[in-house]
Amino acid sequence: MIRVPPVAVAIAAALLLALAACAATPAIEPGKPLEVRAHPLPPYQVHEECASLRPGDRLVYRFESKAPLAFNIHYREGKAVVMPVTRERATADEGTFVPRAAHDYCLMWEAGAEGTTIDYSVRLTRGSGK
Repeated sequence: MIRVPPVAVAIAAALLLALAACAATPAIEPGKPLEVRAHPLPPYQVHEECASLRPGDRLVYRFESKAPLAFNIHYREGKAVVMPVTRERATADEGTFVPRAAHDYCLMWEAGAEGTTIDYSVRLTRGSGK
């Protein structure tokens, strides 16, 4: 029989709760602007907001952070991660992303060594579908 230390069990339980919380978070929805204030981002941690996009859709985003962080918009194609938008050591950015292909896209913020808090807004408008 393998003995698992109680601390390992506690860490595993905490990770499962965190993953469950992420899965319960609603994706970005068309016509429902998402506004988040003072979202904590501990050192080297990642936060994502995702949406299914197709050509012609418009994803308007804006963010500000207390400390520099890495930001990208990405999607997966097989085992590859494709990043049409990347920003390194950014404390703010805004723009409108219009996808060229249908995929599940994610906006991702990654804190550096000092951690930070972020304010962000995202608005998805569906294109005509042409």
